[in-house]
Amino acid sequence: MLLRKSHSGIFIYLCDMKPLYHMLAMLTIFQFLLVSCGPETDTALLEVYQGPTSIGYDIDLVHSDSAIIRTNLKAKKQLEFGTGDIEFPEGIEISIFGRDGELTTTMRADRGYFIRKDNLYRGEGDVQVHNLEKNQKLSSEELFWDPNTKKIYTDKFVTIQEQETLINGTGMEADEGFNEYKLFKVTNSRMLLPGEGF
Repeated sequence: MLLRKSHSGIFIYLCDMKPLYHMLAMLTIFQFLLVSCGPETDTALLEVYQGPTSIGYDIDLVHSDSAIIRTNLKAKKQLEFGTGDIEFPEGIEISIFGRDGELTTTMRADRGYFIRKDNLYRGEGDVQVHNLEKNQKLSSEELFWDPNTKKIYTDKFVTIQEQETLINGTGMEADEGFNEYKLFKVTNSRMLLPGEGF
């Protein structure tokens, strides 16, 4: 130790700092050894979290082009996952608008999903499509909507109501506005009875 007088007349003890640094280094190494000497954990047993990374409520997503609304997606609840996939567990409603911004078609489903890697929407449960211009309706248990190709399709059973006719079949493809469609396997068709329809 050294003793030095400061400008104010107070003696200051100066000590050699090397032993202090050595002591701190030894404590750090000792703590590291204590932590690293614990029981090994099998990382294969650790589960990766697969649940939602974010939750949204009262979703109202608008897609526009040249200041004209083209589509409007609404959902009460949205769950987004780490993969970018989205689930709409309380239902989904999609509105399609025409060239001049007029509402032409509505789609709704009890549950909805967005598959990010395919840029594809899927509706499940009671799925309904309604072309407002033609008063044409579709009902199915599952329906896909591809915004890139602007197509809707399913390989499930469908019921289509056109004016006074009811058509049943399996597998269907149509433009997203449900203006023109193709049924792959028609089961039957018949005239609607008074008060019948969906």
